[in-house]
Amino acid sequence: MNSTMTAASDITAIDHDEAMRLSGNDWERMFDLLDGIADQDWSRATDCPGWDVAAVVGHLLGMLELQASPDERTRQVTTAAAIAKQTGTLRLDELTALQVREHAHLSPDQMRTALHAAVPPGLTARAGLPAEVRAAAYDPELPGESPWTIGYLFDVIHTRDPWMHRIDISRAIDRDVVLTSEHDGRIVADVVADWTRRHAQPYTLVLDGPAGGTFTNGTSGPDLHLDAVEFCRILSGRDAGSDLLATSVPF
Repeated sequence: MNSTMTAASDITAIDHDEAMRLSGNDWERMFDLLDGIADQDWSRATDCPGWDVAAVVGHLLGMLELQASPDERTRQVTTAAAIAKQTGTLRLDELTALQVREHAHLSPDQMRTALHAAVPPGLTARAGLPAEVRAAAYDPELPGESPWTIGYLFDVIHTRDPWMHRIDISRAIDRDVVLTSEHDGRIVADVVADWTRRHAQPYTLVLDGPAGGTFTNGTSGPDLHLDAVEFCRILSGRDAGSDLLATSVPF
């Protein structure tokens, strides 16, 4: 853990180039994890309700295909929106469910092969998004969420989501999560800054572990102390939080 106290307002936002570097590094860690697990591990339950490891990877694969191709993005989003309209569910939930369904027939080896093939074009397409596109508004259609920008979706959310799912998979198969201050600590700090903007209340926050640090906002408020990964799990809805920790952050 970094013991230096950091004001949340001093945390610089992850920009486009940094997001691409972080994503590339994290996918390498994901490959190191998935390439070394046994076939039976793919059926282990994760912290995502109703999803085993194979379902999580199916979602990730579908999201990479969405990122790589505008036509595929349109197909997935249009299909999910139509189902959501019929059922009264969230478009995002129907989108991720579609991704899981469409890859459920793949064996573990096929899933690994497909994932290795999907990462390069997905990252290349993200990296090539022009600044004017990244600045455009995007409505996630999530309760309580104001409109995002395309850049927030592609640079921030599409970096956080695989990172959190790497944690989900590691927990499911009883593996230690590979964490470093430089990589994971940067992602966690960005989550802290996002969380702070959303509740705008004073606090002192001590996050333990390699991805942790000490953060403040204002000069008063509660003292919070917990593990850095657990902090992100709570804010993502994977575990329950109260008071300031009840303020969610999208992953």
